[in-house]
Amino acid sequence: MITVHHLDNSRSQRILWLLEELKLPYDIQFYKRDPKTMMAPKSLRAIHPLGKAPIITDTDGNVTLAESGAIIEYLINKYGNGRLAPARETPEYIRFLYWLHYAEGSAMPPLLLKLIFGMLPKQAPLPIRPFAFLIAKGVQSKLINPQLKLHMDYWEHSLSENEWFAGNDFTAADIQMSFPLEAAAAARAGAIKNRPHVAAFLHRIHNRSAYQRALHRGGAYAYANEGSKAAP
Repeated sequence: MITVHHLDNSRSQRILWLLEELKLPYDIQFYKRDPKTMMAPKSLRAIHPLGKAPIITDTDGNVTLAESGAIIEYLINKYGNGRLAPARETPEYIRFLYWLHYAEGSAMPPLLLKLIFGMLPKQAPLPIRPFAFLIAKGVQSKLINPQLKLHMDYWEHSLSENEWFAGNDFTAADIQMSFPLEAAAAARAGAIKNRPHVAAFLHRIHNRSAYQRALHRGGAYAYANEGSKAAP
């Protein structure tokens, strides 16, 4: 049996969605963020030393695995039976691998920096808070926001060429890419206003029955409706 160690409002929502798409049975162990730090609780370290979601355990093979991309590859290779991945030795499979790893390796770092520098002024001691605000604002405007724009324009161009990231068929790469796009839509006002293909992508995934089933099982997920209202 597969168990997903699920942190609220986190990347682990993608794993629930993947399992729903594959129609695999699974259990959920729920974890709540620390309300002060918004970090995962220390109890997750009992499952994996880093204590970060997502983590799955699979009693079939006694597997404990972290990292979204690794989990997706494991589940697709073991249980997919050809589903949610292009055929190997095709151009679509190369694109599938690229987007599967791009999501965390390239897309998420500027989004995390946006989150960190957005929180920085509030965390600074009161006497230096105005200076922290100026520093955070400068870093965001000169470094982070231009990088986010670069990535979002890249997504828009890629989705203008194909309906899905790996080609014309929906794959697990689209599940993996969902979180960066949802997070970007939440992080920047108007992020998808002039990016109709990104907005349409978010609208399509949010209307998938497996996505909705995952929401029902996983509980509150703040990014679920990001972008949907902007889609045609």
